[in-house]
Amino acid sequence: MIRLGSNSQTRAKMLTDAKIEFIQTGSNFDEEQISSSDPKDFVYTATMGKYLDCLETYGIDIPLLVADTVVTANNQILRKATDIEDAKRILDIQSDNKVSIITCMIFKSKDDELIDISQTDYIFEKFDEDDLAEYLSGNEWKGKAGACMVEGFCKKYIKEVIGLESTAMGLTIEKILPYIKRG
Repeated sequence: MIRLGSNSQTRAKMLTDAKIEFIQTGSNFDEEQISSSDPKDFVYTATMGKYLDCLETYGIDIPLLVADTVVTANNQILRKATDIEDAKRILDIQSDNKVSIITCMIFKSKDDELIDISQTDYIFEKFDEDDLAEYLSGNEWKGKAGACMVEGFCKKYIKEVIGLESTAMGLTIEKILPYIKRG
């Protein structure tokens, strides 16, 4: 049994699929206070903030796992879109471009600790404008870093993947499983 310090349904599904028992609780850490524009520094700072908040709130009576993910292209952090125009701007940056998805994880048990930053790069074809307009007219882009998920709208535009798909989904499960199973 572990504590997942994240509200992400995708992370929860990954743990469920891996047959890991967990309790899911979020964090009160506010990412908006982070001023870093460096993607790796940003994701590390956000993850550490969530980790310290969860550690203070829940302790490590059961092992704790927290994670955060950023989407970046052209060395810009592509955050969650604020509105439909912002979503279009963010998606236009990704179209016909290399997009990096960086996930930081912290796992802490009484005996083990892992801090990991992993990156997966996607090379996207140019997004079809009609397809993009249809996607934007729905609500799937809301609340998503980079305004989309690689297993959703962007999937059909992937030309190449360099790295682990799990990293792009927000939890580098291949790296964390040995620690969880020991914990």
